[in-house]
Order: sequence, then structure tokens, then C-alpha cells
Amino acid sequence: MPEFADLLPMLALILLIGALAGVIAGLLGVGGGIVLVPAFFFAFEGLGYSTDGLMQICLATSLATIAVTSLRSLLAHNKKGAVDWDILRGWAPGIAIGAILGVVAASGLRGEVLMVIFGVLGLAVGLYLAFGRPSWRLGDAMPTGLGRAVASPVLGFLSVLMGIGGGSFGVPLMTLYNVQIHRAVATAAGFGLLIAVPSVIGFLLVPGAGDGRPPFTVGQVNLVGFVLVVAMTLITTPWGVRMAHAMDPKPLKRIFAVFIMLMALNMLRKAFLG
Repeated sequence: MPEFADLLPMLALILLIGALAGVIAGLLGVGGGIVLVPAFFFAFEGLGYSTDGLMQICLATSLATIAVTSLRSLLAHNKKGAVDWDILRGWAPGIAIGAILGVVAASGLRGEVLMVIFGVLGLAVGLYLAFGRPSWRLGDAMPTGLGRAVASPVLGFLSVLMGIGGGSFGVPLMTLYNVQIHRAVATAAGFGLLIAVPSVIGFLLVPGAGDGRPPFTVGQVNLVGFVLVVAMTLITTPWGVRMAHAMDPKPLKRIFAVFIMLMALNMLRKAFLG
């Protein structure tokens, strides 16, 4: 059991990370996972916790927080009648299957490979945030049949490999298929729950081994990171929402896109150069 004084730097950093993730989620409607994974990684590494499974711990801990925040968001959106339950029910089985496959893949991949995956997909998300247009369309309605059977597990699989919920991939996907943005954001909260719950159960069952793991890590989930980030996002997400109503979020979204791309590039640098 580590001394409390030894835990103080870790506690302070995680509280700061949770506060930032909550503000960004409320301000820009972007899930915290895209921030949490690199923030956890560089915080834990900077504090001297180094293990071959560190990237898996960051993914799993991010997804554990998303399980809570997605449920809260889904319930809030459902009260306003904004959730498209037809889309959610149709896509649920494939997303959950993809999430489980993502846990299997992430558990067997080296940390450097997961960093490259996060870096490449993070760049794609950042570019879409910066340059995407509301008028872009791939179709007039969400795919069904074979299209849905292929796309839904891919969405769940890639989300787990990045440690993110339904917003970063689900919202762009739905808006490209003519789903109104507020309905897409609300429904993507359900995607996040479908991604997070089975994947967290899987990561809790994956045995953790080796020295250098952050304290209070069960399986691949760091309980300190989970509890503190959830607590902070509950406090700071409403701040971000109020800020969003007080200012134009479009230039802030572009700034955030640059921030995401810089973090993705830094992850790629770490993967290739160490």
C-alpha cells in the first residue's frame, strides 16, 4: 500500500485531468476519452509508473469513466426526447460485439501499436473537427442490413482501441447520414454506453502483471483515475455547458482540433522515438 504522500502528485494530476475533460465535454460536446487517454498516459509516465501494459490501463480507465458519464448523458437526453431509439436498438448488438473484440485485441497488442492506432485515428478526428462541414452527406438515412452489420462492430472495435465513447465516431457518422446534430449527440451517448460497459467488464477480467503499474489498478482499470475523473466531470461539465451558451463554440472547436492533433502527433512521436 503506497503512502498517502506518495499518492498526492497522482491525485492532483488526475483531478486536473478530470476537470479539463469535463469542461471540454460540456463546451464542445466531445467525449472526454479523446482527452483522457493521452492525459492519463503522459501523467502516469511522468509520475514514474512505467509498465508494458500502461497504454491498456489508460484505455480501460478512460472507458470506465465513459460508462458513467454516458449513462448520465443518455438519461438526460432521453428526458428531452432526443434519443433515436430505433438507431440505438439496431446498432447495439454490433457495437457491443465490436467492443468485446476490441478488448481482446487491445490486451494482446504492444503499447507502441496502441499508441500508433490512437495517434492515427486521433489525427483523423482532429481533422474532421477542424474542417468537417454540417452539409457533408454519405446518405439520407443510417445504414441497415449489411452496411450496419459491418459498420457497427467496426465503430465499437475502433472506439475501444482508442479508449473513447460514442461521440468522436458516432456523431460524425450519424450527421453524415442526415441525422440532426442534437439527435446524433443524444444517440451517441447510448453508443458510448454500449462501448464502455462490455469493454470495462472485459478489462477488469484481464489480469494485470508486472512492476510499475499505477497503484489501485484492478485488472487494467485504475480505480483512482476512475473515481476522481468521474467526480470532477460531474462538477465541471455544467461549467462547460454554460460557457458554450455564453460564447461562439466554432473557433473553440478549431482550437480544440489543433490540440487533439498535437496530442495525437505526440503519441506517434512517443511510439516511434520513445
